[in-house]
Amino acid sequence: MNNRNTASGSLFTLGPRAIVLFCASAFAAFAEPARSPLSPTNIFAPVSTPAQSIFDLSRFVLMITAAIFVVVFSLLVYAVMKFRKKTPVDSREPAQVYGSTQVELAWTVIPILIVVVLFLAAARVIGSIQNMARPDNAIDVTVIGHQFWWEYRYPSLKVVTANELHIPVSNPAHPVPTFLTLLSADTDHSFWVPRLAGKTDLIPNHPNTMWMDPHETGLFLGQCAQYCGTQHAKMLLRVYVDSREDFARWIQAQSQPAAAGRTSSEGQKIFEQTACINCHTIAGTPANGTYGPDLTHLMSRQTIAAGAAPNTFGNLIAWIYNPAVIKPGCKMPSMGLSIRQANAVAAYLETLR
Repeated sequence: MNNRNTASGSLFTLGPRAIVLFCASAFAAFAEPARSPLSPTNIFAPVSTPAQSIFDLSRFVLMITAAIFVVVFSLLVYAVMKFRKKTPVDSREPAQVYGSTQVELAWTVIPILIVVVLFLAAARVIGSIQNMARPDNAIDVTVIGHQFWWEYRYPSLKVVTANELHIPVSNPAHPVPTFLTLLSADTDHSFWVPRLAGKTDLIPNHPNTMWMDPHETGLFLGQCAQYCGTQHAKMLLRVYVDSREDFARWIQAQSQPAAAGRTSSEGQKIFEQTACINCHTIAGTPANGTYGPDLTHLMSRQTIAAGAAPNTFGNLIAWIYNPAVIKPGCKMPSMGLSIRQANAVAAYLETLR
């Protein structure tokens, strides 16, 4: 028997007490969002209006289903205790009762009413999120999912970056929401940052939209929630919610050309003489490819390979020399460079800030 079956079996072997304690702990998690320390993907601690609406709906649904569970479980225990077999020789057939109109109406009408209430509650939340009016000061970001990384474009701000999304904090009194247009460059992906918003798919040739208005600054993590290929699990989401001043400074820095040295280095020559320039863009250089991430400000990012590894010099060398070491099955090929050449290219990329 595998571990999953063993664990689930042991829960029911402990009896009603274990089940009640398990349900109580689950209900407590919904009833009071956890405080410090928090997981970056804690669905019970929303910090954005869409995520809060989804959490409130989840709590409402849990309360109704918990009430149903208590009623059904109580009736089951009552029936087991009251009508259990009292003597070994009592083999008489119990009295047969047929057709109670009241009972049949109850078990038909009550479930219908419950389903209608849940449907209306869910429809209300979905409608409020999808029909959100776009204010004039909203930030627009185009998100493009690739195998296996994220591209972010800020059309009105003339900024292109990858894998790490920066958005401004939104004051509830003076909201500055961020609206995302979700596109896919290849197959189905799914954008999900649990503490900021619900899950929305990126489908080829079918643009989707979503929005978020975070009320706290910080780093919020997410995941591509739709299996999209070999490295689906390492297609991570990192959303930095900045203060409005920090966001303005970040936009200003990202709008500048690549901050490389004035003279062409050995690593830059190697980069520009290989197929790297066919896939990557570095503003102010011959590199203008769009198949891979924009590297103009690579060193302003905390991670490489869509969050698979910290953005350190050693990891850059390993990534350039043989990407499969960090991310097996990724679309970036090994260029056949020597260790010395990979070191030189990494030194050049380290100047891109």
